[in-house]
Formats: sequence, C-alpha cells, structure tokens
Amino acid sequence: MPGNVDSLVLRSASEANNAVGEDVEKLKQHLPLLDYLRQRNWTSQPAGRSSEFVGLCPLHAETRPSFYVNARKNLFYCHSCGQGGDLIRFVQLSRHLSFRQSLAYLEQQTSSTDDSVFAVLQQTTTFYREQLDHYPEAMRYLHQRGLQDPALIKQLQIGYAPGGSLRRHLTAQGYGFDLLRQFGLLNSQGSDAFYQRIVFPLRHGEHIVNLYGRSIGTAFAHRFLPGPKGGLYAWEQVRQCSDVILVEGLFDYAVLWQAPISTLSSFDSSATDHALFTSPSMSMPIRVANTRRCRGANGF
Repeated sequence: MPGNVDSLVLRSASEANNAVGEDVEKLKQHLPLLDYLRQRNWTSQPAGRSSEFVGLCPLHAETRPSFYVNARKNLFYCHSCGQGGDLIRFVQLSRHLSFRQSLAYLEQQTSSTDDSVFAVLQQTTTFYREQLDHYPEAMRYLHQRGLQDPALIKQLQIGYAPGGSLRRHLTAQGYGFDLLRQFGLLNSQGSDAFYQRIVFPLRHGEHIVNLYGRSIGTAFAHRFLPGPKGGLYAWEQVRQCSDVILVEGLFDYAVLWQAPISTLSSFDSSATDHALFTSPSMSMPIRVANTRRCRGANGF
C-alpha cells in the first residue's frame, strides 16, 4: 500500500506538471514574445534573418542595440547583459516576479484584453466593409482576383482600408490612440496599418481574432495584426462536408467557395501538415491545392 500511495503521488505530480506545461505553451502561442514586446513600444529592426529582430535591451540601459528576438523560436537574448529565454523568463526579469507569478500576470493580461480586442476588431471590420463600396479601385481588384459575387463578399465581411479615416472613426467610438497602436491597427504616426489593402476578418469561433490585409498597390503584399491568426479558416463551415479542399490563401478560398466548392484555408503556422492529417476530427478526405506552385509566392 505505501508503494501504491507513492506511485499515486508521483503520478499526480507528473500530471500536474504536464498540465502546467500545456498551459504555458498555450499562453506563449496566444501571446508571442515579439507581440508582447511591441505592445510595450519596443522598437526593432530586422537582423538579417527573416525571423530575427534587434533593438535596445528593455532590461538595462544601453545605447547600441544588442537585444535579439527570434520570432520563430519565440526566444530572446541580450549580448550585452547576457540574459535570455522565453516570454515568461522576460516577464520574470522585467517585472521581478517568480515563475508562477509571471504566469498569473500574463494570464491576467491576455484575459483582460481579449474583450477589448474582439470589440475593436468587430468595429474595424464593419468600418472597412462599409468603405469597400465607395472605392471602385478596390472592387476592380476583387474582380481581377476572380471574386465577383456581392453576396459572398458581404458574407465573408471583406472590406477595404482606404487610409486616413480609421483613427477618427475608432476614437469617436471611445478607443484611445495608445490602445489602437497596441492592437496594431495604427502605426507610430497614427496612420492606418492596412492602408490601401483589401481586408479579410479572421475568426476563431464567434470572435474576430485578427485581420488579413492584401495590398492593391505597391506596398508589401501581406499584413496581419500581432497575435494569433485563428488557425484553420472556415473549419466550422466545412467540418461536416464529405470532401474538403485545403488551399493556401483567402482569395483561393473565396473564389472556390463562389464556384461553389467547400474549402478550407490555413494561416496558422502551428497547423502543420502532420497535425492536419492526424487529427481525429478530420475523418473526411482532404485534398491540398498547391496554389503557390501555380501563381508564385504571393498566393493570398
């Protein structure tokens, strides 16, 4: 019996540790380190590799940038003070908290901002949707990409960001400039971050959790807000279908749905091919349409 008790105690401790580990990973996925830093006005520059950024260290005073963040690995390292680690380690160092205190702090931060994020993204989506009909160049771009159905455009809540008026609209709704900058909707000059872009809302469940913008001009083609992208787009609509086509981007999704063909589109880098085909909830055949190979790198 004592041996059995020890075994039960060890098993319970192991299960508890596993649960904490899962919570930590979910928290870090929900709030990436780079997004956390940028929300606190950390400025950076690309550091050679596409996933690395460098800026002044937030943990000590310095005049030459030595603080590096690897966005893909979700890690930081300062070559000046020698500190490094993940998001939780950064919170421990910057706020002088224990590991568990840092977890509690981050959980409070994410839960307290979620409702505000959902509300402002819904307001932004509605505003962009209303702008679309007033800009013929935006409608021409949609038609050029093969999206012709007004009912589908309305259903997907596709909009257009003309630039120059989002800040005025949202501040009139009671949202402060600093909050809009923190969410990534405005840049440091107060301009619309999605200027001259077609905008798709990305949902997780019933909430809009991010926006995707596709430039109709000469600016860099793709733009997302900081934070999670919602995983598999439109999964709830197609999960009961007998056959699903997996496409790379939202324009592919919209054009095929217009056909109509039930489709599914993925933005979340954590949704790997392995995860797609081993999930027990995906029992139907899934065909992958490699649109990148057909049109080049700008498949969205």
